[in-house]
Amino acid sequence: MSDSNWWFSDQAIVIAITGALTYGIFSGIGGVARIALAIPLVLFLPGYALVSALFPDRPTDDYQSFDEEKTGLGNPLLVDGGLEAVERFVLSVAFSVALVPAITLFASVTPGVLSVEPVLSGLSVLTIVLALIAIGSRYRCAPDRRYVPSLSAAPLFFTRTRPSLYSGPNHRPYNAAIVVGLILLLASAGFAVANPPQHDGFTEFAIETENVTGETETMYESNYTAGETQELTATITNREHEERSYTTVVLLQRVSYDDGNATVHETAELDRKSVTVPDGATHEQTLNVTPTMREGELRLTLLLYDGEPSSEPAADDAYRVIRLPIEVE
Repeated sequence: MSDSNWWFSDQAIVIAITGALTYGIFSGIGGVARIALAIPLVLFLPGYALVSALFPDRPTDDYQSFDEEKTGLGNPLLVDGGLEAVERFVLSVAFSVALVPAITLFASVTPGVLSVEPVLSGLSVLTIVLALIAIGSRYRCAPDRRYVPSLSAAPLFFTRTRPSLYSGPNHRPYNAAIVVGLILLLASAGFAVANPPQHDGFTEFAIETENVTGETETMYESNYTAGETQELTATITNREHEERSYTTVVLLQRVSYDDGNATVHETAELDRKSVTVPDGATHEQTLNVTPTMREGELRLTLLLYDGEPSSEPAADDAYRVIRLPIEVE
């Protein structure tokens, strides 16, 4: 790949690999294969595209002369015009590690549930954009200064022979700590991808509320007419890390209160609906409420079951419970 006509080849490969990895991840591949696809997308490709955009020129050794009378420097200063292969590699990993939290932070403030998919999507788009910018940056460089990827580069952790200002030519190995650090970074990142921290699963169950004004007494519809059907909207948000099937049961109860404790005297089931909700999704469920009681203290009790409800639904065996005091005319 040393032909100057192929100076953009590495960026074309970055774009192609990014697209292929993203497709593989979103096609449903799981387990070790998914981790293997995610690691280069997380730890190398975004940083490499950024480094290529920032440093489009090839490494060259030039000397800048100084006026000895003005500066007192008798030796010229060695100026390197680009990055060596090892420098590009190290910076690519470092920049990638820095970009991932930035993309995650951006994804956390966007609508929807924060998960691996939107983060990887953001990284893919960012990588492709940076690769295109890198191609433009190299194109603007003079052909003799343009970085061209080569397979015949020097060994990764040794620099090219450079004249020293204080001694003869030497091969300067990079500190072995860099190698150990990169290995530890890759190992820890791979472990993090394989074992992402997850909270215990839970389900959110709520009712649709009204706009609150100065005349609002309750945030939900609390006035009903006996024998007339009104709709009540409940929302179910699945955060259980897997698809779940739910059943909602609506009960009308006549109760009495003693020191804040409620005693149920009569119960009537008004509606029952089941739904399957994918992980991370929110489902709006319309429930029909037709009051059959009128006198006494009345309340609606919404019971959410993870799966099928019991033969006699009650708050004690439900997964989630919502209680709404109401008035029936």
